[in-house]
Amino acid sequence: MQSSVLSTMSTETASSDLTINPLEHLQVTLNPDGTLNRDRRFIPVTSAAPNPTSPTSPVLSKDVPINPAHNTWARIFLPHRAPSYSKEKLPLIVYYHGGGFILYSAASTVFHEFCVTLASELSAVVVSVEYRLAPEHRLPMAYDDAVEALHWVKATRDEWLVDHADLSTCYLMGTSAGANLAFHSGLRASASHGDLKPLKIRGLILHHPFLSGTQRTPSELRLANNKMLPLVVNDFMWEMSLPVGVTRDHVHCNPMVDGGSKLSEGVGKMRSLGWRLLVIGCDGDPLIDRQVEFAKMLQEKGVSVARDFTEGGHHAIEVREPDERKPLVQTLKSFLSTTVTDQGVVRPPDGISTQNVA
Repeated sequence: MQSSVLSTMSTETASSDLTINPLEHLQVTLNPDGTLNRDRRFIPVTSAAPNPTSPTSPVLSKDVPINPAHNTWARIFLPHRAPSYSKEKLPLIVYYHGGGFILYSAASTVFHEFCVTLASELSAVVVSVEYRLAPEHRLPMAYDDAVEALHWVKATRDEWLVDHADLSTCYLMGTSAGANLAFHSGLRASASHGDLKPLKIRGLILHHPFLSGTQRTPSELRLANNKMLPLVVNDFMWEMSLPVGVTRDHVHCNPMVDGGSKLSEGVGKMRSLGWRLLVIGCDGDPLIDRQVEFAKMLQEKGVSVARDFTEGGHHAIEVREPDERKPLVQTLKSFLSTTVTDQGVVRPPDGISTQNVA
């Protein structure tokens, strides 16, 4: 498998350091049956009891099962300042972690701490979804799990969600592969939005969305040897996660193929429901060109899209570097504070660029 990925790289004229071994970079080994052995840091540790991250943490968290047959579950984050006597409920963010569809967990430290920040700083209930990973469970299984989680949210009697979450103000959010997941599960959810009541999705927050394609972009070529996401590693993760036999121009991977024609119906449904999308990226990410193109395509299809592209940085920087989260938090606060009614947006978000500034 590894050799096929490297061979693909060599035929696409990327100035890539072919000495980069994606297995070593990701700290995984590939078994003869096509499954992966992952480093201990990618193995989830769950806790059903409510526990603060630390004695002074502003957020409680606990894990609850979704589908035991698939070993899927959710980690719920509840701000301490959501007192049991308060009648005012908090917005709900359903979050999908990153990892190229093959790594990490809702229980991984970096994503746990990121969700603590989201819940605390945004005064929101966050439901971080544990979905099945590839290559053991290739796409679209993660999308199936993501949508199943939404149906679980709408029906659960978990007291944290019942007492504190405003199901009528829900946003789907993800980082990297999780942003890809939020978008594609959002497409499915929009097509059957009536079945999700009383859960009402207001929009999507796509944080450094994980996208690719067979034709290299200028940013991919410029950053082919990027330390955070080398191109050969990017290719390997898609090789592991896409359905067997398809290319990186599959719609799961490249929603812009053929001008996004395969998405027109689903995107049109998002538009008719008045969903707002926020696409976030930075020009230190090899995927920035695709993210900009993706946001532009959605805008051209009539979707309300805010774009926040910044200079410097690297892929998923705010997850890995807590000191870099403050600007992101401000962007998210502005986006979430936009007034929304059943007739649509009545006040545009302040402080969020709707143009590419990278």
